[in-house]
Amino acid sequence: MELWTSINIVRALGVQMTAIIAENIRKDYGDVRAVDGVSFDVKRGECLALLGPNGAGKTTTTEILEGFRHADSGRVRVLDVDPRKGDLDWRARLGIVLQVDRDLGDLTVYEAVEHFSHYFPHPRDPREVIAAVGLTEKAKARNSRLSGGQRRRLDVALGIIGRPEVLFLDEPTTGFDPEARREFWLLIEQLKAEGTTILLTTHYLDEAEHLADRVAVISRGRIVACDSPSQIGNRSNAVAVVTWAENGVERRATTDEPTSFVQTLADAFGGEVPQLQVHRPTLEDTYLALLEGHGGS
Repeated sequence: MELWTSINIVRALGVQMTAIIAENIRKDYGDVRAVDGVSFDVKRGECLALLGPNGAGKTTTTEILEGFRHADSGRVRVLDVDPRKGDLDWRARLGIVLQVDRDLGDLTVYEAVEHFSHYFPHPRDPREVIAAVGLTEKAKARNSRLSGGQRRRLDVALGIIGRPEVLFLDEPTTGFDPEARREFWLLIEQLKAEGTTILLTTHYLDEAEHLADRVAVISRGRIVACDSPSQIGNRSNAVAVVTWAENGVERRATTDEPTSFVQTLADAFGGEVPQLQVHRPTLEDTYLALLEGHGGS
């Protein structure tokens, strides 16, 4: 039975499967506490976006989960394994896209992807992966000849070649143009549909809102909020700001019931309301407010 079919059956039976568990993990560098009691989990097939400013502890937390660094205390499990004890079989179940480009020497795109495919027991077809990241026309180009955005695409290809159960994406679309970012989003949606669990760190709030089932905001080494993009920071219940023009003057009002308020305005105007706009806090607004409230911005 295919792995993803098994996952879907378990989901249908209502059994929760957790791919990543972090419980009260801490990591110090000398006198600096980089991670200060971080706790969260990621269900199988879920995408969690880890958001925070530079130096907040995102990369250290991710590297602990990947097994590249060890927590000083706390409990960590990825696919039911302590990353400190993960063997080669466990690593073959992970896909990792680091924040920095891999050193691929002077390999071509195809040579690099084909080479990495041999590290995994059931890799994807290298040409299909190259096409999925939009590098078909660059398949014979050497790594040294690629642009920064193209190298990031190649990094993503190397991260997914092994059909990972858990995929770590650390700032994956840095250097992508808008079209390439949208294509990348489609790829991530496809991986999610196949059952891949994804931990994403990104500075693009629209990316997090589009891809993530939940977002966790980290500030000064602590998780300050974790919820769906629409609910985090009580965003869905925040007051709305309604603006419109009246006799050439901009008017503004705040309301908990924007639909009712706009209907009242429409009745007063006898139809269309001039220059009507309704604004609720965006994910970026909420994110910045959370950081400010915890001294992280």
